[in-house]
Amino acid sequence: MIMNGLSVTGSPIPGLLIINVPVHGDNRGWFKENWQREKMIKLGLPDFGPVQNNVSFNSSVGVARGLHAEPWDKYVALATGRVFGAWVDLRAGDSFGTVYSQELGPDTAIFVPRGVANGYQTLEPDTVYSYLVNEHWSEDARSEYTFLNLADETAGIQWPIPLADCELSAADKAHPRMAQVTPMPPRRTVIIGGNGQVGRALTAALPDAEVTDRAVLDLSDPQSLEKFDWRSYDTVINAAAYTAVDASETPEGRRAAWATNVAGVAALAEIARRHRLTLVHISSDYVFDGSTGPHGEDEPLTPLGVYGQTKAAGDVIVAGVPQHYILRTSWVVGDGGNFVGTMIKLADSGVRPSVVDDQIGRLTFADDIARAAGHLLAGRPAYGVYNLTSAGESQSWASIAKSIFTARGRSAEDVTPVSTEVYGAGKDLAPRPRNSLLDLSKIVATGFEPRDGGEALADYLDQRS
Repeated sequence: MIMNGLSVTGSPIPGLLIINVPVHGDNRGWFKENWQREKMIKLGLPDFGPVQNNVSFNSSVGVARGLHAEPWDKYVALATGRVFGAWVDLRAGDSFGTVYSQELGPDTAIFVPRGVANGYQTLEPDTVYSYLVNEHWSEDARSEYTFLNLADETAGIQWPIPLADCELSAADKAHPRMAQVTPMPPRRTVIIGGNGQVGRALTAALPDAEVTDRAVLDLSDPQSLEKFDWRSYDTVINAAAYTAVDASETPEGRRAAWATNVAGVAALAEIARRHRLTLVHISSDYVFDGSTGPHGEDEPLTPLGVYGQTKAAGDVIVAGVPQHYILRTSWVVGDGGNFVGTMIKLADSGVRPSVVDDQIGRLTFADDIARAAGHLLAGRPAYGVYNLTSAGESQSWASIAKSIFTARGRSAEDVTPVSTEVYGAGKDLAPRPRNSLLDLSKIVATGFEPRDGGEALADYLDQRS
């Protein structure tokens, strides 16, 4: 037997890959590495995470099976025998209906992505199939299959043995023709924390995503995560968090912050690993003590208070998910309670507030967080942490408040700048970073353009005029 080197090549069907497997033989028989994760991934096979190995045996020539499009990825190889294989793309999209066929023996395997129908016809007796799948089979999962008739005229598969002379199951004979096939939809994105400022912005920016609130997915209740059916999703965006910074310093708040921001995130990260999900997680400038700045993505975490400590712990956990994006933000403003909204109310009510002027940073608008999440998911740059705020010069809370007062027709002098110590006198406040400025060069290098902070604030104020 000629022993070719291991190789992975493509096909006319996107994601359908042919693997040439070296078979080593001598007078005793032969040996092959049927599945070799490290080598095959280096050659381009997805790291699809198989969880189940199935074996199928056909004793006769001319046994035909298919065409079945399963809701998981599948690696098919032969232990003995030879078959003719045919594959038809039944996924929704431009490649729907694309057909590919070839013979398979022990020296050739095939990677079949979710939604691509596969069918086989035995060409030798005593054929043994071995296939790896990355979801556990169940009766419920069968309802998610998509089928196509082996004899479909549109596909026009040239079976070596006429189907009339083959052994077929009654179910396979009854499969629909192409015109009656409902394409398998792509996996979807699910948003956790849809009722928050960032969640609302994500809902508007990603209309095809499924949006959940705490009644469905609650990070403080890991059981709600376990009960959720994740099989139809490939991405989860976590916009939920315990964000009561000052309350987190109380015994009750400390428990709630750790339950949501750490234990809940850990449970979500484990689910993302198990189901091979891309996890997008919203982080905070509070993971830094603010003694220096601007903060880069690789700066060691130095949180001050309980809220920052829980967010830092969550970041470390999420970083262990193979496919993850951590969007680190500061001073979030969106549809909901936030500093800008508070200043608008004070300005319109004739109040002359005292505002901290020794904490600096940039506002981050929820719409831009949603836009950045969509950008990362569409372009798929390297996984990891990406800082995101508005662009432009850093400002203090007091200087931002003055801009808001001026825009509302008040005098900037109606805002009194004070130090953190003066503002916090007599109050039970959590420690806050003095410098929250985040370095944006990494996300800018991916092609994302953060909006200028002054322009973004003016747009936000115009919407509320």
